[in-house]
Amino acid sequence: MIQRKYLPTLTVAALLCFSSCARQIAQSGKASFYADKFQGRKTANGETFRQGSMTAAHKTLPFGTKVKVTNLDNGKTVKVRINDRGPFVAGRIIDLSKKAAKKIGMVNSGVANVKIKYKKPKG
Repeated sequence: MIQRKYLPTLTVAALLCFSSCARQIAQSGKASFYADKFQGRKTANGETFRQGSMTAAHKTLPFGTKVKVTNLDNGKTVKVRINDRGPFVAGRIIDLSKKAAKKIGMVNSGVANVKIKYKKPKG
């Protein structure tokens, strides 16, 4: 039986363990969005690309990873799912569908400074 005096210590230890297991990772850099010519083409995971979906490309994140993207210039955020590889332009960390780019107000500029957050992939 656990003595009452140890419960606060055990509670804190359990919270630290569980919070570190599901920690969020953040990355900052530049985002761009797909050109219209990619509409209907196959993505790296085999899906058909649609500008109207909430998807994105990342070089290394597992397909299906949910990512929160924040435009650092205006504070707008969007949640996307990784279904493709890229971007293949130096300095860029994520390529968004046009719908996602519109949600964070970057269509006119074409490129935006962003922060992306996602849960640490299992493995």
